[in-house]
Amino acid sequence: MNKKAGTVIAVAGIATITIHLINRAQFSMSTVKNVLSGPNNNYYEWRFGKIRFIRKGSGSPLLLLHDLTIGSSSYEYRELIDSLSQKHEVFAIDLLGYGLSDKPNITYTNYLYVQSVIDFIKNIIGKKTSVLASGDSAAIAVMAAHNDGEVIDKIALISPQSLNKMNQIPNRQTKLLKFLIDTPIIGTFVYNMLTTKEAFKKNFRESFYASPSLIEDELAEAYNEAAHLPDCTAKYSFASYVSRFMNANIIHALKQVDHSIYLIYGTQKEDNQTIIDNYLYYNQSIERFPITGTSQLPHLEKPKEVLEQLDIIL
Repeated sequence: MNKKAGTVIAVAGIATITIHLINRAQFSMSTVKNVLSGPNNNYYEWRFGKIRFIRKGSGSPLLLLHDLTIGSSSYEYRELIDSLSQKHEVFAIDLLGYGLSDKPNITYTNYLYVQSVIDFIKNIIGKKTSVLASGDSAAIAVMAAHNDGEVIDKIALISPQSLNKMNQIPNRQTKLLKFLIDTPIIGTFVYNMLTTKEAFKKNFRESFYASPSLIEDELAEAYNEAAHLPDCTAKYSFASYVSRFMNANIIHALKQVDHSIYLIYGTQKEDNQTIIDNYLYYNQSIERFPITGTSQLPHLEKPKEVLEQLDIIL
């Protein structure tokens, strides 16, 4: 081996070690506050890993499904659970790959989540269940109702994802992106650069909240922690998400299901009205409930107003 080649190898080795140390530091800083853990943790032993859930209250069962954006978890419903549990037996789960659930190195798809939700209802809840789903999880709720209508009762969707976006399928570029993020050291480094606490705050300000003054520091802490527990393995679900593997064309299911469907959405989100109109085009029995002065997360911005609507429809 000549001197030049040896130097290149040495530099590459040092760079790899440095990046690994940066990754470890990011993990430590992101998880030190332990925001997500609580006294009501339960786990469902599913075929691909343990699914964490919170169970509270009594009455008709209600399953809460958080959004699929990075850092999401059942924490998203923290302002609703106590009130909902006065009328319902509430089950708030961390979907596989999110929150405190297991995060195996697999490709995460809509079908995977649909089956996990159906199995959870059958094996843990044990009776017909209403579902409250946020963002991208709207597709999970609709497809679960279509695939096994006997387990789903009413469906309430908060800021559901665009039907056009969910129709997009993986291509060569997105598959390459997934491969990059899935790689052990470099992929983790890229993932960490995209999922800092400041990045989450910026996303809340620009996309999720109509009133940035309402954003609490603990919210960014919770999303940051969920994105890095344990050992940043949430990058696997993130890789599947940005690579479109979680997308599914739900138009046929939306037209076929005969369940009661309700849409709750923020009026300040730029394209929400178009999104809602598209849902109504394919299923005219859907009812809509706008929450004024909110954006993507009305249940975090104005939980009282959202609870008032949920009390009527569920």
